[in-house]
Amino acid sequence: MRNYLLLTMLTLFLSQTGLAAGPASAGDSPQAPEKPPEAKVYTSEHQARIGGRAIKYTATAGTMLMKNDKDEPIALFGYTAYVNNETDPRTRPIMFAFNGGPGSASLWLHMGVLGPQRAVINDTGFTDNGPFQRVANEYSIIDKADLVMIDPVGTGFSKPVGKGKGEDFWGIDQDLESVGKFIAQYVTENQRWASPKYVLGESYGGMRSAGLSYTLLTEHNLALNGLVLVSPFLEFATGFDFGGIDLPHILFLPTFAATAFYHHALPEQPADRDAFLAEVEAFATGEYASALMKGATLDDATRARVIDKLYQYTGIAKDYWDRANLRVGHQQFTKELLRDRGETVGRIDSRFKGGSIGLNRDTMVYDPMSLAIGPSYLAAFMDYYARDLQVPAEQKYVVSGDVFTRWDWSHAQPGFPFKLPVANTSIDLAYAMTQNPGMRVLCMQGYYDLATPYFTTKYLLNHLDISKDLRGNIQEAYFDAGHMMYVHEPSLEKFKQVLAGFIQ
Repeated sequence: MRNYLLLTMLTLFLSQTGLAAGPASAGDSPQAPEKPPEAKVYTSEHQARIGGRAIKYTATAGTMLMKNDKDEPIALFGYTAYVNNETDPRTRPIMFAFNGGPGSASLWLHMGVLGPQRAVINDTGFTDNGPFQRVANEYSIIDKADLVMIDPVGTGFSKPVGKGKGEDFWGIDQDLESVGKFIAQYVTENQRWASPKYVLGESYGGMRSAGLSYTLLTEHNLALNGLVLVSPFLEFATGFDFGGIDLPHILFLPTFAATAFYHHALPEQPADRDAFLAEVEAFATGEYASALMKGATLDDATRARVIDKLYQYTGIAKDYWDRANLRVGHQQFTKELLRDRGETVGRIDSRFKGGSIGLNRDTMVYDPMSLAIGPSYLAAFMDYYARDLQVPAEQKYVVSGDVFTRWDWSHAQPGFPFKLPVANTSIDLAYAMTQNPGMRVLCMQGYYDLATPYFTTKYLLNHLDISKDLRGNIQEAYFDAGHMMYVHEPSLEKFKQVLAGFIQ
């Protein structure tokens, strides 16, 4: 009896633990292990004609599987690479490029200026609703360098997988780590360590690029030959003209003046824009800055004189400046400048304008520039990806990922023992330039950019903590357009000339 009880108990234990012998029913069969995420790439051969000569290249589009230190999958990184196989990869420059956001895919640079195809748009006007067109891009950079367009996690076809979670990528330092690892992994897998290496970033991509120049150098021993900042956002405090900080108001003012000049909204139209802007810059850093610094101690006579000049330089009424206590934000400016005409000017490119929604509202409801060109860019990109690069549309291409409000803006800045709550990667750039003195920096900026104003960029470059000799490594170029200066064809041509010269 005792042996029978022991046998019964043993059988019950084995059945509960799944170890009992005997045939298993269909309901008891173990689940198949989850299929590991898989990177997919699509390769095709092409030829382009750029600068009067034929360029043969291989296009590789798809995803790269990224893993953590435990060799566990964490992300699929979407990218498109253009490689000239007729040249020695050890001497052929390679450029990694991306847009910003944070949360923006890189189709803007891809289909606007860098890639072999570009979207056809109607500069400063709304593009027709179709059929949308694209053409061979005679201004592509692939004649001078191999190109890798990157979509960070949460944009394009890039997404967390396996052990990866969104918060592992959606922050300044998390982003620098993941994009830096992607670049290092691509360089290793494609045997490009000997190649001259460049990084180009637009908008928030400037903050990413500046940080990467230091991250790649110190964490991957990868020294860049050049860094290209396109309409860069580098520092949080100067990048937003709200929150009670006076400095952004000083730095945004010249772009207010440029915009009012462009739309003939000034009380008296100056004959020479550049001379006019030089005058406004001197006022902004002199009398205007002094008035803002004085706060409540500013005397009435000086206040009235400053308000009069603000009106003369921006076209915004004196009583509006007075009620705003001398501090009009750029969102207010976009609505107020052409309010009497029933129009709103663009933020990304203030040359653009569109019908105003809510004439009594204080801030813009939409950006005319974004909606004027956005549908054309996406349509051109999706058609190009499917027809030319043969990439099947297995999922939605995320143009603008919902990551901005979830972004971690803290940053472990070089030289500080702890994370700071807001970022300034111009510090990282200064460290990188000092520790890699052969790296050159090109900054390209549009005069009509209210997202990252040109005077803010000048201010940040002039305040880099680097030696006088290293300042010779910085090249600046300014364009008669806005944030995406390449939507303006004369600026598109200039963009290619400046970038090609920088690489050569």
